[in-house]
Amino acid sequence: MMQQIDRDAVKQAFASYTANYNAEDPKIKLKIDHTYRVADLCDRISQTVSEVNSDLSWLSGMLHDIGRFEQIRRYNTFSDAESVDHAVLGADLLFMDNLIDVFGSYNEHCKDVLETVIRNHNRFKIDEGLSDEYQAYCKILRDADKIDIIRVSYDTPPEEIYNVSSEELRRASVTEEVKQGFIEKRAILRSVRHTPVDILVSHISMLHELEYPISIRIVREQGYLAKLLDFKSDNPNTQDWFEYMRESMRGV
Repeated sequence: MMQQIDRDAVKQAFASYTANYNAEDPKIKLKIDHTYRVADLCDRISQTVSEVNSDLSWLSGMLHDIGRFEQIRRYNTFSDAESVDHAVLGADLLFMDNLIDVFGSYNEHCKDVLETVIRNHNRFKIDEGLSDEYQAYCKILRDADKIDIIRVSYDTPPEEIYNVSSEELRRASVTEEVKQGFIEKRAILRSVRHTPVDILVSHISMLHELEYPISIRIVREQGYLAKLLDFKSDNPNTQDWFEYMRESMRGV
């Protein structure tokens, strides 16, 4: 049974929780702002999906990256490969250490949905065997997260998101396996990304993974994908590749 969710109380709890971290750290501020935007996107996308409750979908957006704050404090990086899986860390904090109680009192169904969605939000593929309801919550959060990652990739200096300088990003080349993933219109595994610009290409390729028509419409409205595709590289091969991507995504 679904229950009422007090959005204002959740926002207050989130603000109190994140006040324990250094908001002057650009990485912390980035994830605070990202959280609110993803929650709003979950709300908007969920309005078009009959299987879900919009409040619970919104809440999944508010909690999906809770593990990022400890990840940044402990390791000062967004790279799960170099630190810890932030989705696992967040779910463990919420549902094993009972941090979820800070954000309200929820029944077991709500908790189970939230834990499933948070643990699945950054995986290559969501768990098999989930019900239509659980799949829908997972897909909505994953779409919302990807939409805002496209925005963040454009808005955020590379020093903060990629841990490299702008000069390094412009000099970098694109790995062949990353190119192939884009050509095949599929998700690009982290394990095949070896250069800073590989990450940028993988974020652009996220458009291919969006599940809902409204998600693609939101990307078009925001315009950040076109701005990412307009990346100017000092590497001639990379510049040629971005020209290829611009042509292949023309009209998106």
